Amino acid sequence: MTVRYGAAPPLFEKLDLVLPDGAFRYLVGPSGAGKSSLLRLILLDGRPESGEVRLFGESTSSVTDVRLAGLRRQVGVVFQDFRLLDGLSLVDNVALPRLIAGADIANSRKEASELLDWVGLGERIAASPTTLSGGERQRAAIARAVIGRPRLIVADEPTGSVDDVMAERLLTLFEELNRQGVAVVFATHSALLIERRPHPTIRLDAGKVEMSGAS
Repeated sequence: MTVRYGAAPPLFEKLDLVLPDGAFRYLVGPSGAGKSSLLRLILLDGRPESGEVRLFGESTSSVTDVRLAGLRRQVGVVFQDFRLLDGLSLVDNVALPRLIAGADIANSRKEASELLDWVGLGERIAASPTTLSGGERQRAAIARAVIGRPRLIVADEPTGSVDDVMAERLLTLFEELNRQGVAVVFATHSALLIERRPHPTIRLDAGKVEMSGAS
């Protein structure tokens, strides 16, 4: 596929990338290489100039808007800046995707509480995000991303604002999700993290994609 912004040269040209079911892939590359653009394509938050994006075996260029929304709900997103809502308690922040989808409030809060317990925040369910540390907010963001039982998690620099110890703790949560069958794309600049916890890597540079360590 080809991706271009305005009259600029193509960001990607002849990009061909397949993510197997249940895979874990680091996404790396220098600033400006297109990591965020590639993540937006995976999240169906943009279309290539040519070619197509297939998600879970379906071409996203030919499906209805209703089906497209259904595909998006199968992808969980974890942002570096958390994107939690300060006006909601932690449990309601995590439950929000289920509530937006029309799920029962009590059941959604119960699921959210269980997920917060899983990420080590079971005693903070009533807290405001403003009272949490960066690592705690990122763990809450992970809980929110998985409450919809996604088939794929996309994490955009989720450890960029925490120390090395918390970064490894957060990565452990992603690895646990992967062991449960969830595919993970984990964008990072941390060579140390990749060295300590190796996984196959997608490297973007100068419009090209290199794969390493992939089976």
